[in-house]
Amino acid sequence: MTVNDYTREFAGRTALVTGGASGIGLAVARRLAAGGAAVAVADFNLEGARKAAAELAADGARTLAVAVDVTDPESVRAAVQETVDSLGGLHLAVNNAGIGGDSAPTGEYEPESWRRVLATNLDGVFYSLRYEIPAILAAGGGAVVNMASILGTNGFAGSPAYAAAKHGVVGLTKTAALEYAAQGIRINAVGPGFIDTPLLQNADTAARDALIALHPAGRLGRAEEVAELTAFLLSDRASFVHGSYHLVDGAYAAR
Repeated sequence: MTVNDYTREFAGRTALVTGGASGIGLAVARRLAAGGAAVAVADFNLEGARKAAAELAADGARTLAVAVDVTDPESVRAAVQETVDSLGGLHLAVNNAGIGGDSAPTGEYEPESWRRVLATNLDGVFYSLRYEIPAILAAGGGAVVNMASILGTNGFAGSPAYAAAKHGVVGLTKTAALEYAAQGIRINAVGPGFIDTPLLQNADTAARDALIALHPAGRLGRAEEVAELTAFLLSDRASFVHGSYHLVDGAYAAR
């Protein structure tokens, strides 16, 4: 396959991206649409999803904006069904929706904050897989990427809920991959380092510099870099990649 072939590698396939209205999710949606996929942009922020879908449509993609609350299994089921009904099946999924949560030591972390982070970042991935997998099986197979984090392998003081959830996503990914590898679904996880999204762009200089210092590469990552790795894992180029967890982190976890 040549570089030019990548521009149509997802032609004839439908993708669902949760948290697709901004940040990494939007970069992934753009990359899949550029590769020829029909893309359902699913987000809690429906207006943001509509704006993102309109952008993709303006570039010639078949798109759909879908409202989803990944903490609610019925909402996830409905979003998957709407994608199948509107775009003709489901072949690819990126479970990217997530929140950062509060910052506090484990012994001071509020139970409500813990539950909120786990409900979005771990339960949400499970609910997504629960309804995506049958749809992908019905379409004849495909691939899924779960968005974990470097905190799926490292700890981070003040983020017990986030780190626990992302470690859980890695374990869930490996388990689901074992279960469905023989049925034609590849399931993998991506672990981004700190990415230069609008949230971090608004941080003060000292905070940004402290985060940059954690990455031996000397900079924050770009959402497009995460999208490229995600696209590879969803593509036929990764046809023998199952149940793995890939870091895109500027050597953060290698320290």
